[in-house]
Amino acid sequence: MKKLISLLVSLALLAWIYHKIDVTRIADVFRESSPALLVLSLAMVIPLTLATSWRLCQLMPEGQPLGLWEATRLTLMASVLNMILPSKMGDVAKAGFMAEKGHLKGSLAFALVVFEKACDMASLLAWCGVGLALYPHKDLLFWTMTAAVAGGFTLLALLIGSKSFASFFFRAARRFAPQRVSSKLAALEESWSEMHGYFWQSRGKLILVSSTSLGIWILHLLQIWLFTLALRASVPFMAGMAVSPLALLAGLLPLTFAGIGTRDAALVYFFAPYMKNADAAALGVLCTMRYVLPAIGGLPFIGDSIGRFFRNSGRTITLPE
Repeated sequence: MKKLISLLVSLALLAWIYHKIDVTRIADVFRESSPALLVLSLAMVIPLTLATSWRLCQLMPEGQPLGLWEATRLTLMASVLNMILPSKMGDVAKAGFMAEKGHLKGSLAFALVVFEKACDMASLLAWCGVGLALYPHKDLLFWTMTAAVAGGFTLLALLIGSKSFASFFFRAARRFAPQRVSSKLAALEESWSEMHGYFWQSRGKLILVSSTSLGIWILHLLQIWLFTLALRASVPFMAGMAVSPLALLAGLLPLTFAGIGTRDAALVYFFAPYMKNADAAALGVLCTMRYVLPAIGGLPFIGDSIGRFFRNSGRTITLPE
């Protein structure tokens, strides 16, 4: 039922967006686009997937290596589930695949994936902050978004960098959360603590993974900027760095199917100073393809496992020890 509701919300948002613009103009935008830049920008999903997979290899403990092929397979399988489960939960499900295949025990696999996603979010917010600092259209919404991004980055930095702050944060959150949420926070706190013990014992690994995450996300933002060039729009790179993350963050809200609708609406709104609505709507289609193409690549690997995750998507996924 939740999946059906999220799909209906996505369709309703898309219907509202396309009602506000000339839908036939979107086809014209693609016809007038640069084929070479479209192919180049869409093809960036390949090095981005490989870079993400390589980072997963570097996260593995010494003595428990993970080959690049297997890491790529796991990353693509997670991409399939990210099209189905809300808020990138497919990446969390990747921990289940890793434990199931015997790569890591369940709790450490979950801690590893949690740290990977924390680095991703911190990197996205960091680049967004750089872009917002140089963004020319500084209005009330700009300052609100800047405060939210700065606050989110600071919170993540403290959670990653300070075990005592993380413990305080989770205790406070559990005190005010409903019972069902509190139990999930307790499991997350345990994994977060294990993550601290594992990653802070190797500063070199921590620096490598963090710097790789920053590199991956500048490539993600470069890809979206290349989309705008392919659509023959004049968007300054730093402006794209500021507003693209805001649209991606909107797509993480657990309201729609794979972020479709919320992400599109945010792109139309935030790119309004640089692109016509039809151009921004076409940009939304290309941004959705960033998730669809890896998911298509992951279909041959998902096999029977997808049925199990469909059944578990409505409840906590149990990771084997």
